[in-house]
Amino acid sequence: MNKINNLFQTKKQDILSIYFTAGYPQLEDTALIIKGLQASGIDMIEVGIPFSDPMADGPVIQDSGSVALRNGMTLQLLFGQLVAIKSEVHIPLILMGYLNSVMHYGFERFCRDSVAAGVSGMIIPDLPFKDYVETYKPIADRYDLKIIMLITPATSEERIRLIDAHTDGFIYMVSAASTTGAKNTFDTPTLDYFRRINAMNLRNPRLIGFGISNRETLQAAFDNASGAIIGSRFITLLKQVGVQEAVKTIGELRA
Repeated sequence: MNKINNLFQTKKQDILSIYFTAGYPQLEDTALIIKGLQASGIDMIEVGIPFSDPMADGPVIQDSGSVALRNGMTLQLLFGQLVAIKSEVHIPLILMGYLNSVMHYGFERFCRDSVAAGVSGMIIPDLPFKDYVETYKPIADRYDLKIIMLITPATSEERIRLIDAHTDGFIYMVSAASTTGAKNTFDTPTLDYFRRINAMNLRNPRLIGFGISNRETLQAAFDNASGAIIGSRFITLLKQVGVQEAVKTIGELRA
C-alpha cells in the first residue's frame, strides 16, 4: 500500500507534515533533515524542489530556494540523496515542485526515479486540473504515486468535488488565497472556510497548510482537518538555529 494511504488509514487525526527545501541550508542537509524529522515523530515530509520562479511561495521559501540553487541542488542530485537513505526512511515522502521542473526532467522519468527513491507522492501547484486528469494521473497511477491537489478559499464547490472525486491520498487545503508564510492566528473568515469545507463531507482527508506557525494555528488545523503542514516556520528555524535545533523545536510544537 502507498505510504500516504497507509498513514491516513492508521492515523485519522493530528497528522503533522513538514515542508523544507532540498539543499537548504546546506547542499548535503537534505538527508539529515529527513532523518531528524522522522526521529522526532513527524508523520510525513514534503521535500521542495528549488525553482527560480516559485509563484505560490512567500519570501521565506523563495529565499530558501535561491540558496539551494546557489548551493548546486538539482532534481537529479536530490534523487541521489533520497536513494541513499531510502532504507532508513519509513514515513511518506512527497516531492513538491513546479511543472516546469518536472516537465524538463520528463514526467515518466520523474515518476520512475521517485519510486526508486522511496517517494510516495507529489504536489505540483501549477498543474492544471484538466491536464492532471487527462495526462499526468494515468502515468502516476502506474507507479502508485499520489498527485496531491490544492484547494483555496476561492475554489468553487464544484471544483472541490471534482478534485475529491479524481484524487487519492489527501487534499492540500490552503488556508488563504495568497502565498505561503507564517501567521500568528487565523481570522474569522478563514475559520468559516475551514468549517464550510468540513461540512462538505469529502471522501479524501485534508491537511491544512500555509500560515501554520505556532500552537494556536496548529490546533486550529487539527480541529478542522486531519492535520497540518508547516513550511515557512520550519525554514525560518533552519536559518536561525540550524538543523538539529530546528528539528527539535518543530517536533515539540504539538507537545
